[in-house]
Amino acid sequence: MRSKKNYLLLVLLVAVVVMIGLWITKILNGTLPYMDQWTRDPVEGLAVDSQFYTVFRWITELGSSHFVIPLVVIMAVILYWKYRTILPVLVFAGGTWGAHVINVWIKHVVQRERPSILVAANAEGYSFPSGHAMISMVCYGLLAYFIVQLVKKPKAKKLIQGGLAFLILLIGISRYVINVHYLTDVMAGFILGYLWVLVMIFLYEKLRHRRKKIQS
Repeated sequence: MRSKKNYLLLVLLVAVVVMIGLWITKILNGTLPYMDQWTRDPVEGLAVDSQFYTVFRWITELGSSHFVIPLVVIMAVILYWKYRTILPVLVFAGGTWGAHVINVWIKHVVQRERPSILVAANAEGYSFPSGHAMISMVCYGLLAYFIVQLVKKPKAKKLIQGGLAFLILLIGISRYVINVHYLTDVMAGFILGYLWVLVMIFLYEKLRHRRKKIQS
């Protein structure tokens, strides 16, 4: 049963990678992926003084560098205090920083122009993939993973995971709503961020088990 599940996950992973590859190919050829063609009208016609826009303009700040950096520093201290070891701190902070580095590298490879520039919302430079979507996925995703390890009640675990997952979704979508990213930028950011979270969790578990063996 487990091997079947792993096989399905592998097939899904390959499908996702192919999809992102197709998007990048279209972008490099100077054409909009079909998904972006179908989803441009709602945000291009959205008034910047509307309440809907304003709400998402505030939400997007939760994925901006001036919010994420202090959050990472504070949570790194808390994680060290709770776990009494530096490993979760390194994985959480290092994973978040690594996501930023990977995101910047991909952006410079693809060099996609944004649908619009908004300096006040950290919306400068290249567009694909969305840094807010990718880094928020990694930062809040790893945070959820480490916090849940400290919680005993199943309902509390689900509440934390669900709440942070919803926050990640809102932050990513906010970039599309305020029209500083195409929808494919956001989706690629989510996917790549999630894959990086899996890599960091795998690394953490390997290092944690190795340390236990050495100590025993």
